[in-house]
Amino acid sequence: MKTAFLYAGQGSQVKGMGKDLYEAFPAFRKAYDEAELDFDVKTLSFEDPEGKINETRYTQPALVAFACGMTAVLRENGIKPDYALGLSLGEYSALEAASVFSAKTAVEMVAFRGKKMEEASKGIESSMAAILGMSEEALDKVCKEVGGAVSLCNLNCPGQIVIGGEKKAVEEASKLALEAGAKKAIPLKVSGPFHTSFMKSAGEALREYFKDISFREGTCPVLHNFLGRERQEGDPSVPELLVEQVQKPVRMEEDLRRLLDLGVRNFVEIGPGKTISGFLKKTAKDMGIEDFEVVSLENKEELEAFLESKKA
Repeated sequence: MKTAFLYAGQGSQVKGMGKDLYEAFPAFRKAYDEAELDFDVKTLSFEDPEGKINETRYTQPALVAFACGMTAVLRENGIKPDYALGLSLGEYSALEAASVFSAKTAVEMVAFRGKKMEEASKGIESSMAAILGMSEEALDKVCKEVGGAVSLCNLNCPGQIVIGGEKKAVEEASKLALEAGAKKAIPLKVSGPFHTSFMKSAGEALREYFKDISFREGTCPVLHNFLGRERQEGDPSVPELLVEQVQKPVRMEEDLRRLLDLGVRNFVEIGPGKTISGFLKKTAKDMGIEDFEVVSLENKEELEAFLESKKA
C-alpha cells in the first residue's frame, strides 16, 4: 500500500519540540547540528529563552529542522515515502524527504525565506481569516469585490479557505462572506499576509537565492502547493514553484485529493500538531473514502511506537 509523508506548516510550533527526540536519536541531531544560522536553533526550539519561537524568521528553520530530523530517523529505519506533501513551509521538508536537497540546505533556505517574509510584511497592517462553509469561486468573488488588498491564500479542505491581506480589507471580506452565506469567519493570529501578492519581494529574493542552490531529481514525487499536484512535464522548475508558492494560494485540498486519487492510503504526518490529519479526514470524507490510515508523529513515544509497529 502506498505511503505519503505529510509535513506541518507554520503555526504548529511549540516550545520544547524535538528535545526528547534529539536526546534519543543520533540521526535526528544532524539537521540541528549542521545548519549554519545566526542563532542556535536547538536553544530556540528546546528552551526558547527569549520568546522568539513564534517570529517567522525563527519559526521556519525550527520547524524544518524538526521535520528533517524526524525524516532522518525514519530513513535510517528503512521507512521512506512513495509521495511527500507539506503545508506551506512544510513543502521544503517534503522536498528534503525526497532528497531534492540536504537537511542542512533546507534549514538554511527557510531561515532566509522567513527573514524575507518578515521584511515583506513590514509596514503592512495585515491579517488573515479562515472562512468556513463557502466555495472557492464564491469567496474569490467576494475578495474581488473588496479589491486587491485581500485574496485567497490557503485552500485547506472542503469548507475551509483562508483569506489574507490588509486588515481592513480582510475584515470587510469576512463581513461580506458571512452576508453571502459563509458559516463562520475566524480571525487568525499571523505575522503577515502570507501567500498573497504582498509577498512578491520575498518571492524575488528567493529566486535570486535559489540560483546558488543545487536542486536534485527527487527520489519520490512531491506534491506542490502552487500546483495542487505533483510536478509534470512542462511545469515550472522546482525553484520557480517555490517562488510562486510564497505569493500564491496553497492548494492543500487539491494536493490531498490527488494523493487519495493516486491510491495512497497510508499517511504519516510529521508534526508538531495534527493540522494536516484534520484536513485529510475532511477531504477523504468528502470523497467517500474511509479505508485509509493516518499516524501523527511529534514526540519520542509516538516515533518509537511507530518504529516498533513496522517491525511486526
